Amino acid sequence: MPIKKMNKSDLISNILNKSNSFSKDDIEKSLNSILNLITQSLANKDRVEVRNFGTFSIRSRDERLSRNPKTGTSVLVEAKSHPYFRSSKDLKQSLNK
Repeated sequence: MPIKKMNKSDLISNILNKSNSFSKDDIEKSLNSILNLITQSLANKDRVEVRNFGTFSIRSRDERLSRNPKTGTSVLVEAKSHPYFRSSKDLKQSLNK
């Protein structure tokens, strides 16, 4: 069975269908505010914990020597950070019911 994908506009539409008390514009602004807050917190190297859902944090990757697959030459890849999400126990259990 193929995996269904949901993008941001699909998420907004689903929330709108389940709740008639908010306008589409209100839902879109709220979702954008939440995502911007999470992004800003991660940029400040803070953790964001959403109870019964999961935790967003950043992880660091050390500087390393890598190879260009096309030419085979060695390339130095600088140290960088990447976002990391760890799902909560409740979320994991709800997926495996």
